[in-house]
Amino acid sequence: MALFPAFSGAPDSQRAQGTELEWLNNQSFRADAAQSVHQRAAEKDTTTSSPASPQRAEEQEDGRSVGSKRKKKKEKKKKRKKQKKRSRGGSDGSGSDTVYPSDLLTQPEPPITERVECVSEGKFVWLDDLQNLSDPPFCIDRRSDPNNWQYKSLYRADIARYRRRGGAVLGLDGRTQAVLWDDAPQDKKRVERKPERYFHSSIQQLLRSEPITALPTAPPTDPADSAPFLPLPPCPELQDVPARAGGTQVDPLGVYDPGTALYLEGRGRPKTEEPRPGGADSAALLTARTEEFNRNLRQNPTHIQLWLDFIRFQDEVSGGCGAALGAVPGAEGDGERGRLTVRALLERKLAIVERALEVNPGSMELKLVKLALCQELWDPPALLKEWKKLVFLHPNSSTLWRRFLLFTQTHFSSFSTSRVSAAYAKCLSTLSAVQDGTMLSHPPLPGTEEELLEIFLLQCHFLRQAGQSEKALSLFQALLDFTFYKPDTVTHLNTRQQVEFFEPFWDSGEPRVGERGGRGWRAWMLQQERGGWVVPPETEDDDDDDEDQDECEIRDKSEPKWRIWLDVETSREAKHWLPWRPDKSKGQSEEDCEDPDRQVLFDDIGPSLIRVESASLKLRLLLAFLRFLGLPDPSAPPPSSTLLDDSALLDLSLDSERPLTSCHLPLTGISAVGHMTHLSDVRKHVGLCKEGEEFLGNVLERVLPLVRAPDRTVLSLCWLQYEKLKVLRCVYSSSSKRLRVAVRRGKRVGKRLLKLPENRSSLSLWREYAHLQWIVGNVEEGRRVFDTALAVGGASGLQDHTLCELCLLYAQLEVEQACMGGAKASVAPPTGSRAVYVLSRLAEGGGYSGFSGQVSPVSVLKARKAYENALSAAAEGGTPRSALIGCFGLFQYLTVGIDAADAVFTEARERLTPGTATATATGTEPDPSLREREAVCVLHVALLRLHSSTSAFPLSRLRMALTDALRLLPCSATLWHFYLLTESRYHSAGRARRFFHTVARGNQTIIPHLFSITAEQRRKQHLDSVIRLGLPADALPVIPETGLSNRIRSLFEVAVATEEGAHCPLLWRMYMNFMVCNGDTERGRGIFYKALQNVPWAKCVYMDAVRLFPDRVQEFLDLLVEKELRLRAPMEEVEILLEE
Repeated sequence: MALFPAFSGAPDSQRAQGTELEWLNNQSFRADAAQSVHQRAAEKDTTTSSPASPQRAEEQEDGRSVGSKRKKKKEKKKKRKKQKKRSRGGSDGSGSDTVYPSDLLTQPEPPITERVECVSEGKFVWLDDLQNLSDPPFCIDRRSDPNNWQYKSLYRADIARYRRRGGAVLGLDGRTQAVLWDDAPQDKKRVERKPERYFHSSIQQLLRSEPITALPTAPPTDPADSAPFLPLPPCPELQDVPARAGGTQVDPLGVYDPGTALYLEGRGRPKTEEPRPGGADSAALLTARTEEFNRNLRQNPTHIQLWLDFIRFQDEVSGGCGAALGAVPGAEGDGERGRLTVRALLERKLAIVERALEVNPGSMELKLVKLALCQELWDPPALLKEWKKLVFLHPNSSTLWRRFLLFTQTHFSSFSTSRVSAAYAKCLSTLSAVQDGTMLSHPPLPGTEEELLEIFLLQCHFLRQAGQSEKALSLFQALLDFTFYKPDTVTHLNTRQQVEFFEPFWDSGEPRVGERGGRGWRAWMLQQERGGWVVPPETEDDDDDDEDQDECEIRDKSEPKWRIWLDVETSREAKHWLPWRPDKSKGQSEEDCEDPDRQVLFDDIGPSLIRVESASLKLRLLLAFLRFLGLPDPSAPPPSSTLLDDSALLDLSLDSERPLTSCHLPLTGISAVGHMTHLSDVRKHVGLCKEGEEFLGNVLERVLPLVRAPDRTVLSLCWLQYEKLKVLRCVYSSSSKRLRVAVRRGKRVGKRLLKLPENRSSLSLWREYAHLQWIVGNVEEGRRVFDTALAVGGASGLQDHTLCELCLLYAQLEVEQACMGGAKASVAPPTGSRAVYVLSRLAEGGGYSGFSGQVSPVSVLKARKAYENALSAAAEGGTPRSALIGCFGLFQYLTVGIDAADAVFTEARERLTPGTATATATGTEPDPSLREREAVCVLHVALLRLHSSTSAFPLSRLRMALTDALRLLPCSATLWHFYLLTESRYHSAGRARRFFHTVARGNQTIIPHLFSITAEQRRKQHLDSVIRLGLPADALPVIPETGLSNRIRSLFEVAVATEEGAHCPLLWRMYMNFMVCNGDTERGRGIFYKALQNVPWAKCVYMDAVRLFPDRVQEFLDLLVEKELRLRAPMEEVEILLEE
């Protein structure tokens, strides 16, 4: 049988010749049967249009057994098939008959009457299973395929598909002939690629890639062939260009390079797509680092720091996400894409943290990182639940408690003052139980007692910022009574039992610490054991004055209501910060209090009481309480960013008449109790109110006898410095009446402290009292006090740090007095200077005698040698030496010159032990070497500024000293003020901007960001003053420039994006005020609501909003009430006062 039916007519003789080709023969194939099947198929195609087809009748008879619905569907489907066939075949069916090659070779034969027998019904069987090969191996399956009904086509894998390469056809002339394909793709317009901006992800990845070396490599030279010059490498463009034999029309001499020749011919070089440098290298580098991290983590899975580094490394891996986090989006759609990218990055980090926790389930750092990542992914209730679970598992970790308190304090959705206060109380009571040993499941960690005190102080400042000044002050009062007046009979009990004994005393109504007639808890317990308490009669005074003060709360009723509310609220904050107590002599009771919130119950303070046992912590508690009342403390650490709310930190203006001594008492940036005002309030409160001053005096008088002698001196010094600070503020405010009152009170306090037996030889108190006399203009009286103090304690010489501080201040005041008199400090003869005499007598030691008018040159040489030896000995012993360095530097300046003094300070700053400048944000005691270095740097810069103001001196040296100091001390507000004053004398702001950016990027503190914004705002104020006044640009030392508003706004955004800046109330207050003053009120209102998401506890932010957006006063007051912040003057009460 032939395999190919077209050639089945060949004779058998020819087929017999190829016996070797039997594999081409199919024994089961019959040519006559195939022809008959083909003929029947052709007849079926020609008779399709006839309605009387027997096949259709059979199909109709078979279809009657099916339902009518199925029959209609089949008929519709057949009609569609007929229409398709007609559209393909045309109107004439004769032209569509298929002609096969077999019809041309075979002759017509009579029709075959024999019909191939097929199995009408049956099952499909394999060919190998047939028992007899003569049986017909075919069967007819009349069952339809339901898949064809559903999909209306065959399965895609059953149809052969071919891909066409190009649209050309072989054999056709392309110029005259063509074929139009139905599936030809349409020509797409070429999309021009837009230039990518600097914030694009690819550009950011290029910036992070390794730089490519562009320097040419020098060819290897033979040492023997040494030329007297360095040969230049050949031009790379001419290396591959063959030498041209002759010139062309445009280049007859052949001297032009190929680029110039093409330009002369009117042609250009072909544009080639140059690959961006660093793309592939950066990707390969990131891949290599990822592999290295994975390998190290597999080898050492318990390395916590390695896991943390790997988590931070994900920011570098996600190239586009880094730009989305910090850069401004380039289009409207970039924001959503950036958020999605950030979410993907957070999920990737979270997966890494969870993998790390599987290996290290007890790591506290990894758990904190996980919770920090989940803040953007989880809902607040789920996050709060996870925090509580973690705190329950680790109740002895003070670090974890701090983070939990910050979380509860900064989430606006779940924030309320009572809830946060309960969290503080729970933290303190739990850590106290751990410290006492009553919680047996968890031992106390090192430093738990110090952390308890710091968390207690954070709670007091939180209440002060929320307006709950009475509760904060009551906490201090209770802890002072609980610490310094504890009876001996309860010292052996734990904290909880002692608090239970303390409750009856608090509820008894007896005077407390700071109140008139207060004797303390111990005396009350002793008197109760003896049979009662005798209350001495109290004199009534100053009651009428208080009533008069209460009557004049509203001064001008014509002002707007919101401004009247601000004035009333501010005045009550300044007067009513003391808790209200019923006066028994007047027969008052608790029902007589007009404002019930001024009363503090024991339930509000009892759970927060802690035990303070060590003497150093008791001193820290007292100093913190004095700072809370507004007293200065130069030894205090830089505060946390959550406590910064006073704009006076940035408004400090150095006194030109006191260039060396005006920075002795720097401000901390924390508002004192009773001084909460809005940001633009020009009224500077001097000290406390009358009741507050009396309260402060009572506290110091009662507590001073209970501490050690050195601590008593420190507290007395703090008190006297407070009186001096009030005098200075009165001098700056030019208020003669207040100045007389402040001077009289300061002298009285100073004399009373110096009369005490333990303070008669205290040189620090003598120094402050003499300085007080000097400030008010009593120069001769101040000199007599200084000479008296030197005569008492001047025999110890350079080994006494306090004596060095006294002599340094004395010499600085003399130099300032000489400058005020018109004399040049550098021109004045050193042998006739009182300052040189004081410093030389300090170096010589022995007894001190008054200044006679001349200093011998031999004394000057001996003093210089003594200073050098003392500095060498102090460097080896590690004793405080900032005052000694200041004395030697000033001595060298007065006797040799500014270069010698600069060398002394520079060498001393390099020798000081390095300290951690940014580690003090937690509130713990800073490194002593840090304070020493800051004092030396301040003295150095102040001396350089003094010399530059009196003599010709390059400002580059002053700037270099400032930048070196600020890189080491980025938290020093005094140094930043010096830097701003120095850079304001230059026209170019680029240098200062680069320096601010460098320092702020390398430190976590918020201080550089604040001063960077302040510098730009001052520059904008100068520019606005020039524009408004219409003066030429050279009228002020700043050239007008544009874009400052956008730059300041970007600086604010960068600052609030940091962890420290997001929780800084002062930063948000400045941001709101800037936007409104710039004319963008709507955006400023948005900044306010954004600030509430980060600092919802700061009442000063709400008060600024009332001033900036007065049309929404009631909305802000409702927010205050909702979040349980202290509202002292409701709007309804203000309306009643206006009607009266």
